[in-house]
Amino acid sequence: MLITNARLRHRGDALHDVETTDGRIAAVTPAAGTAAPGRDDVLDADGALLIPPFVDAHVHLDYANTVGQPRHNASGTLFEAIDIWADHKAEGYVTREAVLENATAAVRAEVGNGVGFLRTHVDVTDPDLTALDAVLELKDRVRDWCELQVIAFPQNGILAYPGGADLMAEAMRRGADVVGGIPHFERSRESGVASLHHVFDLAERHDALIDVHCDEIDDDQSRYLEVMAELAVERGWQGRVTASHAVAMAYYSPGYMAKLLPKLVQAEMRFAVNPTENLQLQGWGQAAPMARGVAPIKELLEAGLNVALGQDSIADPWYPIGEGDLLRVLESGLHVGHLLSEPMLQRCLDLITVNGARNLGLDLRDYGVHVGAEADLVLLDARDDKDALWHHADVLASVRRGRLVFRRPRREFTEAMEGFLPERPAARLAA
Repeated sequence: MLITNARLRHRGDALHDVETTDGRIAAVTPAAGTAAPGRDDVLDADGALLIPPFVDAHVHLDYANTVGQPRHNASGTLFEAIDIWADHKAEGYVTREAVLENATAAVRAEVGNGVGFLRTHVDVTDPDLTALDAVLELKDRVRDWCELQVIAFPQNGILAYPGGADLMAEAMRRGADVVGGIPHFERSRESGVASLHHVFDLAERHDALIDVHCDEIDDDQSRYLEVMAELAVERGWQGRVTASHAVAMAYYSPGYMAKLLPKLVQAEMRFAVNPTENLQLQGWGQAAPMARGVAPIKELLEAGLNVALGQDSIADPWYPIGEGDLLRVLESGLHVGHLLSEPMLQRCLDLITVNGARNLGLDLRDYGVHVGAEADLVLLDARDDKDALWHHADVLASVRRGRLVFRRPRREFTEAMEGFLPERPAARLAA
């Protein structure tokens, strides 16, 4: 496949041609500016921005498209959502067929929004592991469109749920890729710490990455993050541990943050932040002044820590909307994180591309737009990072291992608009 006349990130307005062979990028050269006669595998980018696919660093595919089953979340809170999900399971909604149908629709939506890699948590606090088996089946079904990484996630606790530890072990035996946890949902501080030891033990047995729902609660005394960092160093798991949500950090005092951040850096902790979801779930019942309930993205980045963003939910008890549109998630994260500075805008796509790839443990030699990388690519109707965010750029095409997954035409104005509105205001083009 040959992609012609593409802009690349951080290379200005220069256009490039990208040749793929056997599923990898074989050449990146200045645009020839001429047609390729006799070839039927040419995609003319026409100045659009060519990037690696978006990475959704945190989503729950087994929960997708279940909103209202068996009821809606009247309070809007995290803990009502967990109760609704327990009833959802008890009332028999979780079947292989339902999970496959709902999760497939969610993956299709994500891919249509430029996502090529998804890390999905799957609830394994179910004696039959029905959802896990369905999502593992889906992982194989969609591998020609995108790549799924599956986390064994104990929604109702490893120790709090009867047999939870055994179910986690069985989930890893069945093929889950990553070990999850939820220490703040265990019945005591001590049980939460014990659950994290179990997480690391299981990860060691399977040589697996770790991604834990950590401190997702409006409580400045929820401090499992420091335990995770300590265990990562003790077990030699630096750079292999992700803390998802970590919203309690929004409530930590400056003094405690000053103590905590160096520990996180030493542990090479990674973070998956879900701004749209936690803006909805957090802060209920709080008195003014109200915290934003989102992990401090700016402070984490300034400390040199890896932060990626995720959709989290697609129409489920936790979040009633969502469609895997990571540009929308990115916009929310930048606003809530006070990150609309010019330097950040010029590299903002990192939060939904390369940073997510790091969380997933992808080999960065294989991810990107460079010779030797796997030919997984997305074409955005934009000039650069800032333009993509500013105009909520359409995804014009997606390529997986050198094969076109989909393409869509640019939006065009009709003659009714002719003479009234340029396609892009000149001030924006110059920004």
